[in-house]
Amino acid sequence: MTIDVLIVDDDELIRLGLRAIIDAQPDLRVVGEATDGAEVPPLVAKLRPRVVLMDVRMPAIDGIQATRRLLATSADPPKVLVVTTFANDEYVYDALRAGASGFLLKRARPAEVVEAVRVVAAGDSLLFPAAIRQLVGAYGGRSGDGLRSARLTEREGEVLRLMATGLSNTEIAVRLVVGVETVKTHVGNVLAKLGVRDRTQAVIAAYESGFVVPTG
Repeated sequence: MTIDVLIVDDDELIRLGLRAIIDAQPDLRVVGEATDGAEVPPLVAKLRPRVVLMDVRMPAIDGIQATRRLLATSADPPKVLVVTTFANDEYVYDALRAGASGFLLKRARPAEVVEAVRVVAAGDSLLFPAAIRQLVGAYGGRSGDGLRSARLTEREGEVLRLMATGLSNTEIAVRLVVGVETVKTHVGNVLAKLGVRDRTQAVIAAYESGFVVPTG
């Protein structure tokens, strides 16, 4: 199945570069471009991309606001992959908290761009878990009840901790000696109980609540 991608960046050279990288892959396709976050909701409604590559800093509506608006206005929103110059940036962390599923550096190699799009589209593993851990450590301000109010079962808590290390569903299944479908069920239950849309937001909630402590 082809993964349709929408590119959102006010820099034409960045858009051209990303389009060339993505369109060179047989399973990826750029279906549209935008120069500002305000254009994103209507384009998503029209083009139905699976992934949006979203510049985090744009002059009018930035990637953080655009991500929030997209999730608020779309019944079935695509995955958002933030594109940024600096990894250790509070803007990136705010975008992840707003609902982005991962981030990508503008200096990333073509192979890294392609892999990031595929990982985010699949949604069964965490993109750059160490970097997310560092962002939470720098900007997260841990507080909360350790997710006690979510009433996770012991196995669901175990799955969430393994998700935070970056393991995929298949890798978690091997670690726990259970089937992949069982892991998918546990992941779905975790997301529902935490009230989040994907594993990135689940892991951020785990860190911010103190359920998982960022290290390193």
